[in-house]
Amino acid sequence: MTERPAAIEGIAPGAFEDMLRTVEELDTPDGYKAELIRGKIVVSPWSKLRYLRPMRRLRRQVEAHAPEGHVAETSPFLFAFPSSERGFGPDLFVADEDAFDAEGRHADGAALSLVAELTSVSTKDADWLDKLDVYGRVVPVYLVLDMQAQEITAFWDPSPKGYRSRTTVPFGRVLHVPAPFDFDLDTSGFVVPAENAEDESGGQGTFTGADPAT
Repeated sequence: MTERPAAIEGIAPGAFEDMLRTVEELDTPDGYKAELIRGKIVVSPWSKLRYLRPMRRLRRQVEAHAPEGHVAETSPFLFAFPSSERGFGPDLFVADEDAFDAEGRHADGAALSLVAELTSVSTKDADWLDKLDVYGRVVPVYLVLDMQAQEITAFWDPSPKGYRSRTTVPFGRVLHVPAPFDFDLDTSGFVVPAENAEDESGGQGTFTGADPAT
């Protein structure tokens, strides 16, 4: 896996289910995850070591206020969004535990009650654009921890056109996480050392595929 995005030949364009199956069966290098974004299989690094503390602090807080029967995880599970033809592996998610009783290697995106993404230089465009658009039609709450700007944004009230509401606060300020969680999130432990953009000049690999109209 190279540092810069690279197109890997040999994967032909196909239907969503075929592409999703390819994502599931892909043998990614250790420390990387594969997602289906805009008709392309995108391989990106899993979260950095410095993100462990904010992820654990976020998980503990959202888990304590999760809807009954929902679990909070940071494991790299894949969630499918058939209507948008996407397959995402959130950095952190809260989902109905029953969704994991099914066969296969991906869960239904409709089972999610919250997702959180911690941005990096190489992945923040997807977090702020494609994932925001897709989550905004299905997932009740989306948290974006912008690790470069050192601030957190909560999106909620999904609709066919995306989220209707949002609020942003700098790390260190309290952020209210709306229903179905409805609690004040302490963000004081989310600050991490400043990142070196040169260390993240790439970090994504792209497998060629169809790019459906969005």
